Amino acid sequence: MGDGKIRNFHQARWEEPIIYELSHPGERGILVPQAEAEVKSAAGNVLETIPAAMRRSKPPNLPEMAQERVLQHYLRLSQETLGRDLNVDVGQGTCTMKYNPAVNERFVTSTKIADLHPLQDESTVQGVLEIVYRLDLFMRELSGLDRFSFQPGGGSHAIYTMASMVQAYFELRGEANKRDEIITTLFSHPSDAAAPRVKGYKAIILYPDRNGFPDVEALKAAVSDRTAALFITNPEDTGIFNPRIKAFTDIVHGVGGLCCYDQANANGILGITRAKEQGFDMTFFNLHKTFASPHGSGGPASGALGVTEELSKFLPVPLVGYDDRSSRYYLDYDVPHTIGKIKDFYGVIPAIVRAYAWIRSLGPEGLREVARVAVLNNNYLFRNALKIRGLSAPFAEGKHRLEQVRYSWERLTQDTGVSTTDVQRRIADFGTHYWLCHEPWVVPEPFTLEPTESYSKEELDEYIAALKQISSEAYESPDIVKRAPHNSTIGKMEDHSYFEAPEKWALTWRGYHKKYKGYFEPR
Repeated sequence: MGDGKIRNFHQARWEEPIIYELSHPGERGILVPQAEAEVKSAAGNVLETIPAAMRRSKPPNLPEMAQERVLQHYLRLSQETLGRDLNVDVGQGTCTMKYNPAVNERFVTSTKIADLHPLQDESTVQGVLEIVYRLDLFMRELSGLDRFSFQPGGGSHAIYTMASMVQAYFELRGEANKRDEIITTLFSHPSDAAAPRVKGYKAIILYPDRNGFPDVEALKAAVSDRTAALFITNPEDTGIFNPRIKAFTDIVHGVGGLCCYDQANANGILGITRAKEQGFDMTFFNLHKTFASPHGSGGPASGALGVTEELSKFLPVPLVGYDDRSSRYYLDYDVPHTIGKIKDFYGVIPAIVRAYAWIRSLGPEGLREVARVAVLNNNYLFRNALKIRGLSAPFAEGKHRLEQVRYSWERLTQDTGVSTTDVQRRIADFGTHYWLCHEPWVVPEPFTLEPTESYSKEELDEYIAALKQISSEAYESPDIVKRAPHNSTIGKMEDHSYFEAPEKWALTWRGYHKKYKGYFEPR
């Protein structure tokens, strides 16, 4: 398919009812054996050991159906879904939907991992503590920093944790009341402004200069004795790497501030650039993006947070340590100025195991190859996409990008009336999709593509062909695009009023049943 041929795609459509509507009273998937008389006699009435306030007054309202029908139901639902394992899913943007090695799923679903309990005594979990400890060492090499915590439950949570440590650092120095500002950039991840705001900081946003880079002169004007920290993504969401980043960190350090590096997407820089050489005091990686764990929507995420030796005394507890004398790994709560716990237990173990296995399988040169191929793929897509009528890539004109690009359909919209949201629906008809961007839209009619290292040239050619076809349709028969999708599980929704009508919302079956009980009775 090297010529960019578009496949004849049509999404499976089952008109699948929800599982409660498939339920038939009395139908069973499994019959649980009754306890023998001797067991009943020895155990007594076990329900009496549960406090009355914790006992159900009636059995839970669960669907009743056979095992085979449950399997059919969920397989049909899976066929109605676009995803990396089924489609050319280039357009997930900053969520980095790259291929995750299937062998890693064997590791994390093994009973040796899946059946661990987070409250087990550390003497019984030496193996998993060793993995956490060794992954810490790997992350130190990749960043140049000195200590890592895997407690944050994702990238935004890691940024919040960095903001908490910045606050603790200045509280210890007696400067917390004065240093109430953080600085970030327009195209850093929005969480770099939002998370510190949750901690009470004022956010100063730097805009790009005429070349598309964060403006160093604007930074010089923004810093003061009120500056607590710089929170910045590099490369930014435009895919542009700031070549003056060391000047940025030097300027912030010059007024006594800290420098916090958002490396949620490090696909394009693994083994090539490090936080230490760029002058950062803290950084985080997303194990569920760069390091081959599925994104999983809201989880299972993991923000691997690293700091310099000076700041390690503020890390959340517990950390994982190693005692040379006893050759044992242990949970380390002895962190003198810890910010405390910011999440239960000591990390999302499946994400940690996948990342550890992925790094071990690639090795140092393999990680650098990941970065090289990610950049190659992105710039191949970039150069070919720019040939498509109506498409552009604002900022840093003529320069290459790293791991992603924020594109614009502004000209297409001006010429045809077809918007980026129209294209987003239409591209589903080709068995793929794309992501727009964070709100608000700074780039007009935006969309963001990030092919990562795991895509083949043939897949990129197919994706480019789909974009080219949609552009042609927009100019020749715009209604085809505006009324899309045509080959998906649903059509274009004409009535969006329910988005603004909370009285119509029902986020759960229980809520639906309660709200519409007068109109609908389940079987």
